[in-house]
Amino acid sequence: MTSATLAAQALGATRRGNPWSRRTLIGAAWLVFAFFLLLPLLVVINEALKQGLGTFFAAILEPDALAALRLTLIAVGISVPLNLVFGVAAAWCVSKYEFRGKSLLVTLIDLPFSVSPVIAGLIYVLLFGAQGWFGPWLMERDIQIIFAVPGIVLATLFVTVPFVARELIPLMQEQGTQEEEAARLLGASGWQMFWHVTLPNIRWGLIYGVVLCTARAMGEFGAVSVVSGHIRGLTNTLPLHVEILYNEYNHVAAFSVASLLLALALLILLLKQWSESRINRRKAAED
Repeated sequence: MTSATLAAQALGATRRGNPWSRRTLIGAAWLVFAFFLLLPLLVVINEALKQGLGTFFAAILEPDALAALRLTLIAVGISVPLNLVFGVAAAWCVSKYEFRGKSLLVTLIDLPFSVSPVIAGLIYVLLFGAQGWFGPWLMERDIQIIFAVPGIVLATLFVTVPFVARELIPLMQEQGTQEEEAARLLGASGWQMFWHVTLPNIRWGLIYGVVLCTARAMGEFGAVSVVSGHIRGLTNTLPLHVEILYNEYNHVAAFSVASLLLALALLILLLKQWSESRINRRKAAED
């Protein structure tokens, strides 16, 4: 028996482990999943359908709910593409070049992870509110940012900045610069090198980062709550609309709108799983 075979058997035995401990850990994992994830989802669906499909669809198709959905999609549709461009550019700079302030750039990319979204919203109020630093200048020109769509987009942008960049930076660092250097030696321009060499290598990681960014943008509450003003039909996103309905004891409508968010979240989860499986297949093929 060769040493490679012995090593493979030892690795397999390590992965299998003790049958009882393996079953206990798997059972505990499923129990946590059922109690903290599956049960709340079932409660949301049950409460949403409590008074029948007519009430359910009436709550979803109500004008304020449709306005909240439209505003949520607008915020996602603006913030995600901007973060995609920024994330690719930042990951390119960090992974391909050495420059002064590189560590500071990486730290700033991670800043939204360490700052509370509520604090981020307050910062925008202090900057662009009526009594803020730029408030009088904006009022003179009839430009409204706080309690309007621009403020919601800015708050969403802030909390979603890290996701694309943080997914791409380690991936591009692992790939190195050899392929780009070879393309440069063959006479490729910067754009040709990006489109034909870099982008194919990062496309699944990029999709994964965009999916995470979309999920975060769609479900953001804290920062958006501060800058929105909670104006029904105008500045309420779906999470804010759910909160207002629940505070008004309109529980069926609140859970109905929440189920719409749940459906969007499950769609994003499927996209995340698909992109993650593609990344794993690519890594396995490279190994």
